[in-house]
Amino acid sequence: MELKLVDSKKKLELADEVFACDFNEALIHQIVTAYMAASRAGTKAQKTRAEVSGGGAKPWRQKGTGRARAGSIRSPIWRKGGVVFGPTNKRNYSIRMPKKERRIALFSVLTSKVRENKLIVVKDLKLSKIKTKKMEELLLKLKINASVLLLLSKKDEKIEKSARNLPYLKVLKVTNLNILDLLTYDFLLSTKEGILKIAEIYKNPKSEILNPKS
Repeated sequence: MELKLVDSKKKLELADEVFACDFNEALIHQIVTAYMAASRAGTKAQKTRAEVSGGGAKPWRQKGTGRARAGSIRSPIWRKGGVVFGPTNKRNYSIRMPKKERRIALFSVLTSKVRENKLIVVKDLKLSKIKTKKMEELLLKLKINASVLLLLSKKDEKIEKSARNLPYLKVLKVTNLNILDLLTYDFLLSTKEGILKIAEIYKNPKSEILNPKS
């Protein structure tokens, strides 16, 4: 598959394994669910009878009162007592997904970007200085009028700092590419070097770096 560079007359050869595969909606749903589950803090917790304060002394004597036997006010059957099988902050909500499935789902989303003409590739992307207005002018020049995910092959301080005040723009390194961001933002903007690096990294299973969080 070939894609025309926006700022050049040349065309870029795209790897078919990455940018021309079948769209697997069910698998994408599973991966997104796994990403969102991994972001859950799991901080909700309730105290067990061992954690509730008080209850050091027996409420009343064992026999002769006419009331039921009781050993502690921390008992779960008492008001303000401990909770049986309540939520704990030690729970891990993460869902493990095989690398192969994560890779296939990522390729599906990248393919959909190409088919919908939402993948914009430029030969090079540079700013002369750190300035938000310069970044806005660059996006207008590329005729991008929606939210955009800007992919960098390497760290670029000028671009990163110029983009951080734009709510509709997110800058991401190729090594942190993930499905959640690809689905959140309408357009994917990248340099030729960034696109080639995607194919280089994600086509080879031994260099798999898909992470549950971006």
